[in-house]
Amino acid sequence: MRFPKLPKGEFPATIESLTQEGRGVTHLNGKTTFISRALPGEAIQFVYTNRKKHFDEGDAIHIEQPSPDRVSPPCPHFEQCGACALQHLSAEKQIEVKQQALFDQLQRIGKTQAQQPLPPLTGPIWGYRRRARLGVKYVIKKDRVLVGFRERRSHFLADISHCPVLDPRVGEHLTDIANAISTLDARATVAQIEVSCSDDRTALVFRHLEPLSAQDKTRLSDFGQAHQFDIYLQPGGTDTVYPLDPTRVGDLHDQQPAYQIAIGFKPLDFTQVNAAINRDMVQLALKWLDIKPGDHALDLFAGLGNFTLPMARFAKHVTAIELEPAMVQRAEASAHANGITNTHHQVGNLFEPDPTQAWMQQNYDRILLDPPRAGAEALLPHIARMRPKRIVYISCHPGTLARDTHSLVHEHGYTLIAAGVMDMFPHTAHIESIAVFEPK
Repeated sequence: MRFPKLPKGEFPATIESLTQEGRGVTHLNGKTTFISRALPGEAIQFVYTNRKKHFDEGDAIHIEQPSPDRVSPPCPHFEQCGACALQHLSAEKQIEVKQQALFDQLQRIGKTQAQQPLPPLTGPIWGYRRRARLGVKYVIKKDRVLVGFRERRSHFLADISHCPVLDPRVGEHLTDIANAISTLDARATVAQIEVSCSDDRTALVFRHLEPLSAQDKTRLSDFGQAHQFDIYLQPGGTDTVYPLDPTRVGDLHDQQPAYQIAIGFKPLDFTQVNAAINRDMVQLALKWLDIKPGDHALDLFAGLGNFTLPMARFAKHVTAIELEPAMVQRAEASAHANGITNTHHQVGNLFEPDPTQAWMQQNYDRILLDPPRAGAEALLPHIARMRPKRIVYISCHPGTLARDTHSLVHEHGYTLIAAGVMDMFPHTAHIESIAVFEPK
């Protein structure tokens, strides 16, 4: 279907509300319009950027009556870079908006509300991001390399010199990284960089589309040594990653000081991007799990053992289920390295549960869920049959959490006793949350 051409010029609007993605909402001529960089209550001038059958899209150009919650974005690249959506909104209001979005979804989709709304879990709002995928592009006409994130509503990379959201060990050195790539003969074939940081090491994985010469490898190795980066190369899929110089890289560990635990991981493994919030999140989850010494606990979507190993400090036994075999192996290794002997780690497809597996035929006193955005819908009938005394659900998508809450509450006899958000991704629209359930 072909839609009319975009109206030219600037148009007035008054913003009514904010979407979960951080865009202002208004209604013009009976049609919903989503406007980037606009906040509720503001009178603005905007330009149209897209028109569809049921809604239009635009971008605020002038703020004629600003919201009291509006702030000047600290990052000079905010207007171009698409990595952050909410830097123009105060940090306090950001988390308030996310908390309200969670509660609205629980009420609208879950048809329930938490008996106890939890205060938001907050932490550092700058320099917190320890994992990222940076785009790389050699611009022939400018004879220079760009490193960073994509522009708003574009496939082009934004021309940025630094990123205040990234861990400063990387965020303050984007220009240095770009300059290092520009010295390579293969500068046009480096496609992206995976960033992965621990407390004491910073790993950069260079994805390159053609083999690197010996000279290019030496240049990257020297660059890594000069800036204290562990350099890895990725010539193909994720299974092709290898250290450029094994003598110049070290092990990565996610530290859980409260439980005297260090969890080992590889540069491309999934780990939480915000170490400070993650540590507080684990403590909050364990508080609400309320594990007793004789309890058998179950950790679903267990990953590297982020929750499993701390849970093992209190439970009689913890069973951990994860889809990726490599993650299971590394979780087992971390348990051994931390002197933990009361865990069982197993591969399992939790989107297609197999009731014949032994772990599914047992009962558990406490269950923790930490699924991806798709949620845990297929597991809920099986979890309900196990009848745990507590379920703690960690969610990265309030919509699927609300859907699964509806199932647990209205189909399986559970009560939502507590829920709240955790500010894992400040300045973005991402909502991380926790929900706690008990049988009625």
